[in-house]
Amino acid sequence: MENTSLKDTPAPDDESVRTCPFDYARQLEFDPQLRQLLTEEPVSRIRMAYGEGEAWLVTRYEDVRTVTTDRRFSRSAVLGRDFPRMTPEPIVQAESINLMDPPASSRLRSLVAKSFTPRRVEQMLPGTQRVVDRLLDEMADAGSPADFVARVAAPLPLITICEALGIPEADRPWLRAHAMTMMTVGAAGKEDAVRAKGELRGYFKELTADRRRSPGEDLISTLATARDGAELLDDDELTVMAMVLLITGQDTTTYQLGNIAYTLLTRPALLDGLRSHPERLPRTLDELLRYIPFRKGVGIPRVATEDVELGGVLIRAGDVVHVSYLTANRDAAKFDRPDELDPGRPSIPHMTFGWGAHHCLGAPLAVMELEVAFATLLTRFPGLRLDAPPEDVEWNTTSIWRYPLALPVAW
Repeated sequence: MENTSLKDTPAPDDESVRTCPFDYARQLEFDPQLRQLLTEEPVSRIRMAYGEGEAWLVTRYEDVRTVTTDRRFSRSAVLGRDFPRMTPEPIVQAESINLMDPPASSRLRSLVAKSFTPRRVEQMLPGTQRVVDRLLDEMADAGSPADFVARVAAPLPLITICEALGIPEADRPWLRAHAMTMMTVGAAGKEDAVRAKGELRGYFKELTADRRRSPGEDLISTLATARDGAELLDDDELTVMAMVLLITGQDTTTYQLGNIAYTLLTRPALLDGLRSHPERLPRTLDELLRYIPFRKGVGIPRVATEDVELGGVLIRAGDVVHVSYLTANRDAAKFDRPDELDPGRPSIPHMTFGWGAHHCLGAPLAVMELEVAFATLLTRFPGLRLDAPPEDVEWNTTSIWRYPLALPVAW
């Protein structure tokens, strides 16, 4: 509710605006600037590396939930704006479901959700298990030591989503390289990012048109023929949705596989507990997803469509508002001892897959992949260990994501 006592609050001066590079990448330590904002200034004014002007950053769990569910904060209102962001070229595209508000997004989500029902994900499980078994067979055959990222974390999600989408094997390395180019934060990569986005769009435009004409059993064909009453995805929506599924379906899961493996291998007591009690794996993975800072900063913002008071601060109509799911997952008002990794804590929904109308539709697929991968890994390699001092593991520094570039393991 608007607080009229704040209506004449002056705009923040330069000293009250934080510069947020969102470039902290020291292993999986929590970004100290984000921690400071969460505890000292939970609704703060920030500048970012790219885009015009300033934005608000909302960090507390309940405030993040408000911004992601209250229709006074609009994703579609960022269209056409050079909004503050982490990458030189905006990753998202105009037709993407990520830039829609209800009820427009509700129509698209209902169509896409048909491809990620529990039954559909269950049907994909045997195929995922076969891929995991093959990758671990190859790792075992090559012998100890091995790079877990190269052997498992990088190929598994790419193979899984590409097989689900029906993408030819020969095209997959090209697609992954283009997706990674779009996530680069360096200003020198802007032209490459623009080119990669355009080329990916062209690829999926042709592929989705072909599946529209001759549908098969793959996920793109399912999306091309899915109906909500008389509604179908139009050609542009289908193109962008297939592109989004490719990028999000392999990128983030790859990085979480590496992050989770590193975290388990550097916490022997936790790993031994899982080996002794494998039934604890689903709950442990859920806690790992809450605990691990999987990205460096923020994603797609929203725009306030009217004056809104949030956390004692007046956000003006037209202001850009970012939320931090990372800080929401570490909010002491929501999670007891939030900086401790505790699989036995009470089950409270985390925000790693987003919240509200933009909660990740592919989350059930990602969780299934993680459960299959780690359940099989723990069974096949009971003596698996990190084959380097933790401080020697090299971490990505050029992307919006946080993940190990390589993870040497032995058994």
